[in-house]
Amino acid sequence: MNLFEKIFNYQLISRLEESGSYTLTSHERAWLKTMLAHPAADQAFMPDTLSKLRALLETEPTLGISDHIAQKARSAERQVYHPLLRPLRSMIMNGSGIRLTFRLKNGGVYAGHLGFPYRLEYSMVKREWYLLWHHMRHQSFMSTRLANIVSVQEEAISPEHAAALPAQIAAKLEGRKEHAVIEVVRLFNPELSRILYAFSCFEKEVDYDSDEDTYRIKLAFLGDESEYVLSKIRFLGKRIRVVEGAKLQRRMLESTVKALARYGE
Repeated sequence: MNLFEKIFNYQLISRLEESGSYTLTSHERAWLKTMLAHPAADQAFMPDTLSKLRALLETEPTLGISDHIAQKARSAERQVYHPLLRPLRSMIMNGSGIRLTFRLKNGGVYAGHLGFPYRLEYSMVKREWYLLWHHMRHQSFMSTRLANIVSVQEEAISPEHAAALPAQIAAKLEGRKEHAVIEVVRLFNPELSRILYAFSCFEKEVDYDSDEDTYRIKLAFLGDESEYVLSKIRFLGKRIRVVEGAKLQRRMLESTVKALARYGE
């Protein structure tokens, strides 16, 4: 393999991103070809996409690990992939409505509810996929676990309605968001990439103050994800401080007081 096949240069990568291109090493291509041979690939990709990928990688070698690696028994875990992801993504892209039947927490079932799908969202806290959608009858914003969806069918709605609903849903979703500003302690500026990775699953903006040599990360997250944000803040410890976000500051103060009560003098 050419040692200079993939050049980690910021300017080069920026130009590639602007043109919609992405560089792959031969090892990454071999890994992808090996993964596409797995039976799960038939469910994860559309047939045309899968055929195209396999054709593009036809001349590439595989990793050749099947004879050397065996999967041992393990505890049960939730899978990131869900069978409803592909059909729901298609309905969202088509701007069509849905006829949804789903289960409730108490075991009841709501059948045949007409709605408009807005977005698929993966919760890092609960490790589950959710469908964000607009309930046509109640005119309300809904968030439903894919695991609770019994059935879903595509329904035609007027183009005018389909064009207006995304903006309405986006406004309601924005109202559920919380915001906070995280400041990186200057001593730990060299660890900025690690700190940003910890918050990689959230909407964020990074500002740099050249006079003070300080980075500030503006986070946006849903209210029910605040505990997950707190876990990341505690994990990063003295590298960062919460400078804006009263709720997070209050919860960090509570944690500090409890820790001092247990371990402090």
